[in-house]
Amino acid sequence: MAANVSVLAPRLAEKKLFLAAAIAFPLIVLIGYFRSYYFSFLFDVPSVANRLVHIHAVVMSGWVLYFVMQTFLIRTKNIKLHMTMGLGGVVLEFIVVVTGLATAYDAQLVRGAAPPGANPHAFFLLPVSDMLLFVIFFAGAIYYRKKPTEHKSLMLLTAIAFLPAALFRIPAVPPEYAMLWAFGTPAALAAGILAWHTKKHGRLNRVFALGVALVIAAVPLRPFLMETEMWLSFVGSLAGRG
Repeated sequence: MAANVSVLAPRLAEKKLFLAAAIAFPLIVLIGYFRSYYFSFLFDVPSVANRLVHIHAVVMSGWVLYFVMQTFLIRTKNIKLHMTMGLGGVVLEFIVVVTGLATAYDAQLVRGAAPPGANPHAFFLLPVSDMLLFVIFFAGAIYYRKKPTEHKSLMLLTAIAFLPAALFRIPAVPPEYAMLWAFGTPAALAAGILAWHTKKHGRLNRVFALGVALVIAAVPLRPFLMETEMWLSFVGSLAGRG
């Protein structure tokens, strides 16, 4: 009996974790985009949405719903449908990346949109790096699809990779700390979840740890890389081709 409890306890804890993620992820996205997009018609704010932004919003909203649905399918032990929908997730992931990068290209390199005082070409690194982390984590989740712990932890990191965009739009800190808030919060959250996961399972999962390390490493790397001559020259050439 004691052995069964020791095996089941981490699984029950994981179920609670992913239930919390399935609730928190869409809630943070909704709060972040409540004023600027989803319910902008209720506020006296300038519209920044064009057709491409609307397409991107629909696709990203679809991804959030997909994440929630897949989580609840596992929770209800509907494994077969979860696996079937996983194939559709590969297609959706491709669309997410294409529309996300296209929207960022249009915003920063065509329309020159960026927070006050920010260089749009430098700022372009942020959505690009978000998409890169998303691709790495989702590709890893597909690769480890037959290993539940690795698969679930990497899928959780796909959600964490998309939190900065929503957090940027939640004015919880002064503007000068917005970047630290948007990227530092998900990194701290990922590190906390990894520590909790390690304690519950009694060992460190290397795949999960590597994913979290990428999230944490990206926090100081982004502000450094976005101002380098190499990045600005590369983006300048992209903008020139556009």
